[in-house]
Amino acid sequence: MDDVRIDLITEDEAGELLTVRRAAFVTEAQLYGDPNLPALTQSLTELVADIKQPDVVTLGAWLGHRLVGSIRVELEAEKANLGRLAVVPDLQGRGIGTQLLMAVLQYLPEQTKEVWVFTGQDSKQNLAMYAKQGYEYQYDQHTGDLTYAYLRRILGEDEPGESLAGLEP
Repeated sequence: MDDVRIDLITEDEAGELLTVRRAAFVTEAQLYGDPNLPALTQSLTELVADIKQPDVVTLGAWLGHRLVGSIRVELEAEKANLGRLAVVPDLQGRGIGTQLLMAVLQYLPEQTKEVWVFTGQDSKQNLAMYAKQGYEYQYDQHTGDLTYAYLRRILGEDEPGESLAGLEP
């Protein structure tokens, strides 16, 4: 989808972001039989606080004026942790998630050397998308009834993004 715009999400867009995440993660909840996934139980107040964190970057994908996807990046020294990749159900499978994954790179500080992501072990579409973007399986972690697969991408010298300076909303 060439007409998707990716940009930082502000706290003013938190309500819309909460709606997008909940719609997207319902499918995952059904797959795992668990309605208590953190993306589904997070409150609006908690989401606003998360967006305001200095070590968190939240990107949104817009189609016109509609928020259709998002991704959260937590920055930690030389490492970035991706999470909450969400695309609205009616547009899943059209490359928006991949565009968000690729866009993340330009928001990473120069010292970032590796990017980590996790997803449910049974989320075959997610695992395939991450593998296609250069993420390699590292290990599984069991949490309650769920098993998460952790994947890592090592960034090359030509890949680190621009500094976050000047990109704050």
